[in-house]
Amino acid sequence: MASASLSGPSNPFPPPVNRRPNTKPVSVRTHPSPKSKFEPPTERTTALTVKERAPSRIDMAKLKEREERERKEEVNSKIASQKAISIILRREATKAVIEKKRGPNNSKKLLPRTVLEALHERITALRWESALKVFELLREQLWYRPNSGIYIKLIVMLGKCKQPERAHSLFQAMIDEGCAVNHESYTALLSAYSRSGLFNKAFSLLDQMKNSPDCKPDVYTYSILIKSCLQLFAFDKVENLLSDMVSQGIKPNTITYNTLINAYGKAKKFSKMESTLVEMLREGKCEPDVWTMNSTLRAFGSSGQIETMEKCYEKFQCAGIQPNIKTFNVLLDSYGKSGNYKKMSAVMEYMQKYHFSWTLVTYNIVIDVFGRAGDLKQMEFLFRLMQSERIKPNCVTLCSLVRAYGQTGKAEKISGVLRFIENSDVTLDIVFFNCLVDAYGMMGCFAEMKGVLEMMERKGCKPDQITYRTMIKAYTVSGMTSHAKELREFFVSVKKTSPDMEKHIH
Repeated sequence: MASASLSGPSNPFPPPVNRRPNTKPVSVRTHPSPKSKFEPPTERTTALTVKERAPSRIDMAKLKEREERERKEEVNSKIASQKAISIILRREATKAVIEKKRGPNNSKKLLPRTVLEALHERITALRWESALKVFELLREQLWYRPNSGIYIKLIVMLGKCKQPERAHSLFQAMIDEGCAVNHESYTALLSAYSRSGLFNKAFSLLDQMKNSPDCKPDVYTYSILIKSCLQLFAFDKVENLLSDMVSQGIKPNTITYNTLINAYGKAKKFSKMESTLVEMLREGKCEPDVWTMNSTLRAFGSSGQIETMEKCYEKFQCAGIQPNIKTFNVLLDSYGKSGNYKKMSAVMEYMQKYHFSWTLVTYNIVIDVFGRAGDLKQMEFLFRLMQSERIKPNCVTLCSLVRAYGQTGKAEKISGVLRFIENSDVTLDIVFFNCLVDAYGMMGCFAEMKGVLEMMERKGCKPDQITYRTMIKAYTVSGMTSHAKELREFFVSVKKTSPDMEKHIH
């Protein structure tokens, strides 16, 4: 691959971004430059000021008394919180039911706030096993009263974690405890089924909702089911759901339309995407927003239809829709993949000028573009810059580095990436290891390529069909047919344990 330069004098790379904000109160004014084609309409002047209030007269004795009382309450709260956390952690570690002999001051008299905060933290982090243990502890408290809201949050979490049967068990437990069952709880369970592809159960539940006077499905119920169908490319089911919504007198909202536009765009169904957008505009009550714009731009940009993407951008701007950081990430990715480095540089300069701080996604996009173009100097500069800005690299970042070094034959640089990984807490996945195998294969470093399998074993990551297919290709291209044959025969011997693997290597 010929090396391309993105940092020549005609396309200067903008100076470091993400400047630390000024701590002093400032007046912020933005005036977009008329020269840029991709700039939002002029924003209103925004002023940020801090006003100080004069302190009122307070009895000093009362003030000290109140401060002392608050201090004691804070200390007591911390003690109670530490006790609760200790019990929760012990429960998680031993998985044992709390013994009955612990006396009156035991885990059945914990403060509600501490237990509920622990539960919320685990639900948010999608730690479903830990969350269920904390929920068991919650139900043992003397002050516990069944609450459908907590059950619904847990069921939604289990759906996201692909645990539909456990979600159903909780749904049944909620009924057994006398909680009111409404369309929201039904929708949560329906979502759990549909996320796991159990559409028969999901549609059966939808029929139950339609036949229950107090649990009628709403636009949110249908939108969730439509999204799950689209993720599994079940477009026929989507059409049936949209027709069913019409028969039920339920109109799609902005979220429904955005879900459809995004899915049709990713599937390259541009006619369906455009017709959905037209229908959305015709509806009147569902105005497009920045999510609509980003999905449309991503669809055209990722398919190389840059001119169409730019026209859509202008139309959305004329409609008063302001771009956000995700919009600029889409533009950077589209211009980078199409090799339009001049416009890519213009977007970066615009972001710099109007203080759009770069995210991990922004860095990953630009690092990958420079790496694919062979501009290792700029790629490495960005990698150092993101670390100085305290943005933690992830597997996507590291894959871009390894791929670039593999394409340019820099085996020693890949060793540097591996040393960086050893000194970091980045969690590696199968995609990274496959990228590493491919890079070593391209350079003819077959000993290192084989060593990746040992590295995967140490990291607890199993090779997949792509791993071995990549190795077989590398051996074949280099004329090492005996090694390729041996590896292929190895698959035949293990196809009983991995029946889907052998068919992917031919």
